[in-house]
Amino acid sequence: MPSFLMNEWFLIPAVSICAFLIVFAFADKVINFLYKRSLGQREEVMKILKIMSVEVDERQVTLAILLISFGMGALFFILFWPSVFVGAIFGAAVTIAGWSVPLLVVRYLYERRCTLFVDQMVDGLTIMANGIKSGSNAMQSMERVIEIMGNPISQEFRQVITQHQFGQSFEEALLDLGERIPRPDVQMFVTAINILKETGGNLAETFETIVTTVRERQKVEKKIQALTAQGLMQGIIVTSIPFILAAVFLVVDPNYIKPMFSTTLGLVLLFAMLGLQIIGGIMIKKIVTIKV
Repeated sequence: MPSFLMNEWFLIPAVSICAFLIVFAFADKVINFLYKRSLGQREEVMKILKIMSVEVDERQVTLAILLISFGMGALFFILFWPSVFVGAIFGAAVTIAGWSVPLLVVRYLYERRCTLFVDQMVDGLTIMANGIKSGSNAMQSMERVIEIMGNPISQEFRQVITQHQFGQSFEEALLDLGERIPRPDVQMFVTAINILKETGGNLAETFETIVTTVRERQKVEKKIQALTAQGLMQGIIVTSIPFILAAVFLVVDPNYIKPMFSTTLGLVLLFAMLGLQIIGGIMIKKIVTIKV
């Protein structure tokens, strides 16, 4: 190899130029990726909150995302001080993980709301079927459900009636309900009303059929939950044990576990353990999650 290639006056500028070119070539992609994974999720969070009829200021959502991600990352960096390298690694990992926390929480609340709505459909459609048998139409029966039952079915049915009162057709308002609660049982309910309003038919009997279908589906789901509860709890316990043991060793004898955070081999084993824990947790979750 020519000697001038090993000269520091050539090597340092060459490495700097290469690093600059790499950063310049991928800067837009990296910035777009970071924005999409951090503040870019704000729009999705706001969209889901709007579907759930929750009024939240966009600045509050932005502040929450920044605190959970960069705030928690800075806190972990301080906790590992003066070990700058370990603190930077854990701080960056917590920051990246914190970007997804608000969206995961909002999605969980949204899924729970949809599940609660489907659970309330059994009683709600029974009330509507009885109302139709007594001579009321679908909208009047829906108003009866609003008076008797609580949220979210009361809130969603009220939204349907409000949209109709402001000039939207009843069929379109029901289709919007199906978009806000994207569950098969809700789609079946919306389709049944819209079709029977055009073709005619026994709407009360159709509601009773939907109620029977929902009940049978819920029985199967609860049976599956009972059968998979043990596996889910085992996964939670197995995933938690390493972190619990690490906390115990830090309290009882910090010097015993210190090499895990201060040596190269310890850091490699630590990140390997975290990676395997994440993979194992995801696999257990997929195994015990059975959709009906």
